[in-house]
Amino acid sequence: MICVLTGGTGGAKFVDGLRQIIPAEQITIIVNTGDDLLWWGLYVSPDIDSITYALSGLLSRERGWGVKGDTFLCLQAMKQLGEPIWFHTGDRDLAVHLLRSRLLAEGKTLSEATATICQKLGVKARILPMSDSRVETRVDTPSGEFSFEEYFVQRWYQDPVNAVRFAGASDAEPAPGVIDALASADAVLIAPSNPITSIGPILSVPGIREALRGARGKIAAVSPIVGNAPVAGPAGILMAAQGLPCSIAGIAKSYEDFLDILICDTVDARAAEALRKSGLRVQCTQTIMRSAEDRAALARTVLSFACGGLLRDQPASTDSLPEDPDEAACSASEQP
Repeated sequence: MICVLTGGTGGAKFVDGLRQIIPAEQITIIVNTGDDLLWWGLYVSPDIDSITYALSGLLSRERGWGVKGDTFLCLQAMKQLGEPIWFHTGDRDLAVHLLRSRLLAEGKTLSEATATICQKLGVKARILPMSDSRVETRVDTPSGEFSFEEYFVQRWYQDPVNAVRFAGASDAEPAPGVIDALASADAVLIAPSNPITSIGPILSVPGIREALRGARGKIAAVSPIVGNAPVAGPAGILMAAQGLPCSIAGIAKSYEDFLDILICDTVDARAAEALRKSGLRVQCTQTIMRSAEDRAALARTVLSFACGGLLRDQPASTDSLPEDPDEAACSASEQP
């Protein structure tokens, strides 16, 4: 079994590549929920949704989020009614939020609601929220403190950042199955996600970092930083705010207490050599994911580094849907 820690569009792309090369039943994904928000009275879990859509073949690869081919009639109607529309939700996307919100109102946990949605969408991989408790990523700026979605989507991450905190983390517990998945995995893969606001909230939940330190499988992280800059998004700004350099060295520092292997882009070969002198195993490969083939190739390479190709020759998941040809030329600019 392979366990993946993920969040953001870069993480969804990586998981999409993984599902192409190994059976979905052998994948457990622990997903960031620090971005979760109430929107129009509905509970939205952006990263869980992106992973669910990726594994069901529904993800819009053109946008990197939401459902491919979705319409936005409700969004237009809400605008006419004078309601906020800065957080874009498509009509088919809203159906998932409606179902999740009803299940939560009936007393289901986020884990239980996620499992129900996955079953209805035909997802065979196991998707686990990092916690059933509410943990909210908060970004402190000179203009005030904002939720991550307010900072990232509403304000286009233009504010300078003083600090990032994870409200509620100290009282949270890992969701059922999270610790067992980390302990039993043949390998734990950290997707090329923002280390502060995509992976950071997961690591902030008490017990998860400790479980990673005790994991029996190798732990490999894919760097979202290429050539001392994030592929896209505010990772560099957020890393600086947390006292980390925007480099593969900063990624290594984020995970230093449990990381076995760091995978970086070939652009960073010289920096990789310097990191190896510290004793960390560093591997270089092509990490930019512009196409389905790129995603699968990166996932295959990461698996070969993490577990010696143990699962390399197994058949891909049979629940994968064919890629939409209109979205095949996916842009790497969506990756955080």
